[in-house]
Amino acid sequence: MAKITFIEHSGERLVVNIPVGWTVMQGAVQNGVEGIEAECGGSCACATCHCYVDEAFLDALPPPSETEEAMLDCTAAERLPNSRLSCQLKVTEEFDGLVLRLPEVQS
Repeated sequence: MAKITFIEHSGERLVVNIPVGWTVMQGAVQNGVEGIEAECGGSCACATCHCYVDEAFLDALPPPSETEEAMLDCTAAERLPNSRLSCQLKVTEEFDGLVLRLPEVQS
């Protein structure tokens, strides 16, 4: 399990435990995190699970694939250097303590 903190656009924080092997998006959906719509169900086809990774954790994550990079160009909210799609972040033990900020809109 990894303890991951989601910070909604309003500033509200939600800390959830997500099993290793799940994606961050799966954990968010299963725990009712507001702001992760996940319309495509995790197939990297909609960009509605866009999040901003706390910069302290960027080096711990694998780089985005070409497909994720392309989808990040389609986000409803501004793409920033720390933008990622939570469906493409497969939880490992190193994710424990990860902090993600959610954009104001997803679609």
